Amino acid sequence: MASIFTKIINGEIPSYKIAEDDNYFAFLDINPNTKGHTLVIPKREENKLFDLSIEEYDGLMSFSYRVAKAIEKTIPCERIGMSVIGLEVPHVHVHLIPLHTMENIRFVKKEKLTKEEFVAVAEGIAKNFV
Repeated sequence: MASIFTKIINGEIPSYKIAEDDNYFAFLDINPNTKGHTLVIPKREENKLFDLSIEEYDGLMSFSYRVAKAIEKTIPCERIGMSVIGLEVPHVHVHLIPLHTMENIRFVKKEKLTKEEFVAVAEGIAKNFV
């Protein structure tokens, strides 16, 4: 059965897409720690990060780097934090989170955004993705 992320990649579930290529996909987290919190995933469904091939892992990190740079250009923050924990969805995913304090990385306090804010943030980050 396809993961929720595979359904997002296939367009079966809507998302606020940031960027994609043949192998990777980036979109806003709909329950963000902070504005700009983005998920980066491989298009090939794999449950665990270290079950990816070294080439897929390197590709995911390289794509994540480019997304993080785009977030940094768009969202004022101290830095971009990265976390790969994801037990809730059996599909590898990298969290890229604009950090203002250490609390932002803890997945406890969430930020509420309107649909219009999600759209504006996604479009802003996408414009800075290279």
